[in-house]
Order: sequence, then C-alpha cells, then structure tokens
Amino acid sequence: MIVNDPIYRKKVYDLVRSIPVGRVMNYGQIAMVLGDGYTARTVGYVMHGADNDSVPWQRVINSQGKCSTGRLTIPINLQQELLEAEGIEFNAAGKCDMSKYQWWPDYFERNDDEQTSLFG
Repeated sequence: MIVNDPIYRKKVYDLVRSIPVGRVMNYGQIAMVLGDGYTARTVGYVMHGADNDSVPWQRVINSQGKCSTGRLTIPINLQQELLEAEGIEFNAAGKCDMSKYQWWPDYFERNDDEQTSLFG
C-alpha cells in the first residue's frame, strides 16, 4: 500500500511541520498541495500514524473547519484545546473560520476557483 511508503509519509509530515502556529490546513488541501497520488483519505490515514512529538497533527482539520478527533482522543477535544492554545477560535458549533486560519504554502500557486473539498 502506497501510504505505507516512507517517502509518501515523509512528504505529508514535512508539509504539516511547515504549518505555522495558529494556522491550519485540511486533509484535502494537503492532498492538493502534494499532488498526484494523494487524497484527503490517504492524508488522513498517514496523519493517524503521525508521531505526536514531531508532527503538529492538531493543525490538520476537516474541510468544514472542525476537528476530526474530538471523540477519539483522551482528553476529549484535545485537538481543539491545542489549537485554542495557539490562538485559534472556535464557535459554539466547534468550527473555526477557515478564511482566517487556513494556511497555504508560499510556493503553492492555487486557483481561487478550485474547490478544496467536496463541501466547498
């Protein structure tokens, strides 16, 4: 399986490590930046195996601006708490404003008409 390829995983982790404090990317966006062979699903799979000490996993959220790990972590909502500690604000529905907090690498030229998610 390609997602088990160390080079494939390294590209995801290197990009996630470059996300600045107080900013986020979503799974589909990471796949878009990395290009062919990457999908939101495979990025999610790779992130599930991330080393929490060296990869700021909390900065990768879903395309709706919500944390995807709320019920999967102990303590509950750890991801949101870590992001709030970085200055990211969430509304009562648990969403952050992607227009404010979403980050794109400088080297990536995107077309603003492109969708970054199916829910765009």
